[in-house]
Amino acid sequence: MKVSPTPMVFLQLKSRVRLPRESVVKLRDVAFIVCEPAAWEQKLLDMPLAKPRDKDGNRLVIDLIQIIPKIQQFVPGAHIEPMGNHHTLVELVGPPNRSSRYWFPLVWLLLFFGSMLTIMNFHADVNMLEVQIRIVEILTGKRDEQPYLFQIAYSLGLGFGMTVFFNHLFKKKWNEEPTPLEVEMYLYQENLDQFVVAEEYRKMSSKNEPAGRKP
Repeated sequence: MKVSPTPMVFLQLKSRVRLPRESVVKLRDVAFIVCEPAAWEQKLLDMPLAKPRDKDGNRLVIDLIQIIPKIQQFVPGAHIEPMGNHHTLVELVGPPNRSSRYWFPLVWLLLFFGSMLTIMNFHADVNMLEVQIRIVEILTGKRDEQPYLFQIAYSLGLGFGMTVFFNHLFKKKWNEEPTPLEVEMYLYQENLDQFVVAEEYRKMSSKNEPAGRKP
């Protein structure tokens, strides 16, 4: 008598995904799976996990505690091997807002003039003009109250140095290394996701706590 092997499901959750608000969250959206036998794989990928509700806001946390019982119900006797993350943060997005593109020129101008004023104020605080005059005097032996040639070269060098440091010019990157801004944005997003997940777990635990007895 041939004994059928126990189904094996290797499960790895994604850290963060974006889905339309009206869609049903399926296993394929939040996880990578490998099944043995492979016949179960496509069926499990299409297995629904949750339907976002209005009270869920714009974020939803799907964790292993929700997924494992559904898989075992779908595939009785399956042996599940979770790997990596224990939860996935689902960001629920609505239809694109076309009016946001009209704000782009205003935001661009604010950032441009804001950064320009920041550099100018920094130079004023450290008395950069006097420093440049002194450098020109050391190099040439003559004092020039308006060292335009040095200032033009300094300005071009400042812009070139910022371009090299941030490894980015418009949509052009010099190499595949992440820019400092991308690294900071990644760290910020990681901290934000951890905070949101902790808040979602806190809300879930507060809902499951039994009401205290009245004195």
